[in-house]
Amino acid sequence: MINDRRVVPEFYSPIYRMAVAQFEQAAERLHLDPNVRKRLISPKRALLVSVPVAMDDGRVEVFQGYRVHHDCTLGPSKGGVRYHPDVTLGEVSALAMWMTWKCALVGLPFGGAKGGVSCDPGAFSRKELQRLTRRYTSEILTMIGPDIDIPAPDIGTNEQVMAWMMDTYSQHKGYSVPGIVTGKPLSIGGSMGRSAATGQGLVYILAEALKQKNKSFSGMEVVVQGFGNVGSNAAEILYKEGCKIVGVSDAFSGLYNPKGILIPDLIQHVKKGKVVSGFPDAEKITNEELLVLKCDVLVPAAISGQITEKNAKNIKASIILEGANGPTTPEADLILKDRGIWVIPDILANAGGVTVSYFEWVQGMQNFFWKEKEVMEKLKDVMTAAFASVLETSIKENVDLRTAALMRGIKRIADAYLARGLFP
Repeated sequence: MINDRRVVPEFYSPIYRMAVAQFEQAAERLHLDPNVRKRLISPKRALLVSVPVAMDDGRVEVFQGYRVHHDCTLGPSKGGVRYHPDVTLGEVSALAMWMTWKCALVGLPFGGAKGGVSCDPGAFSRKELQRLTRRYTSEILTMIGPDIDIPAPDIGTNEQVMAWMMDTYSQHKGYSVPGIVTGKPLSIGGSMGRSAATGQGLVYILAEALKQKNKSFSGMEVVVQGFGNVGSNAAEILYKEGCKIVGVSDAFSGLYNPKGILIPDLIQHVKKGKVVSGFPDAEKITNEELLVLKCDVLVPAAISGQITEKNAKNIKASIILEGANGPTTPEADLILKDRGIWVIPDILANAGGVTVSYFEWVQGMQNFFWKEKEVMEKLKDVMTAAFASVLETSIKENVDLRTAALMRGIKRIADAYLARGLFP
């Protein structure tokens, strides 16, 4: 089915093939209407733009930008903006598809979208990054809007980038439009709790999973791959809950200490030097070594395709909690399932970010803002309910958690398609 001529070849990439393979597996279990299946296998629309940027030395560099809407049946589309050298149309299309299932799974009135620019943001000055962001926003202006598509931060972007996007959109409109992006600073309409939302959501989901195994956080050995926003927040919260974080990594190196890493000290170290390397109270290890460390919980919170058929047989964790999008390949899923390792899938585990983004959007549209305690209580309610529904489907249908989560998300979209019909 992945090589079917119905799928536009431009979308092909390893990550897109993975997303489609997951969709096809769940669609088979659902006995999905073939006409709906045809419509969901490719994005609704995609935009490719050139992003010329005046660099500080006077040169003009041109970067490739993208924005993809996979689906908008339930409401405006929602998805992050990624600045990374490996951003492609295929990657963005896969991420948009996963966003569709994620939003539907946790009951948000959004479809899936994603965007990005193929670049290395770390090589830019602040002024260059601002010019890139403003030009990219201008180029995708027809694709975004508080009732059309609401961008958010992703890899390589942050609340400052979102502030620039909001301002650029607002300048074109002639008035302030806080609902155009989420994940922006509190000073211009951001939500309390948004920065830590994905990491906190991971912890809420892990708490529910541990209950099923009659275990608690206390003394739990955890390894976190990726020490960006998601990984660092998850590690900090788990540390405070009593877990022992024995390994962490970033894009450059990893750390290991069987007695546990002092996460507050590591966070301060990273704030100063921007990398985990050089932290004195841990042994330096490679990313490959980190993934196969002995632990109870492995949290892949970096990029896609990290757990593969090559290393899945050596994973020693009993639970894999996916903080990143698509960190585990379908081939690795089969190996992990056979080994009895519980994989809590990305569209469930890391849905805390988009959930609090929804809260931010609602607050911005109403100009009525909530306290952090209220945000976190609402987030916990959403995440625990989603886990319970996925677990119920997993048991009832005798499928793994990933298939169960996909089945629930896809079915909600399919039901909406069938209710709305086909235009014209």
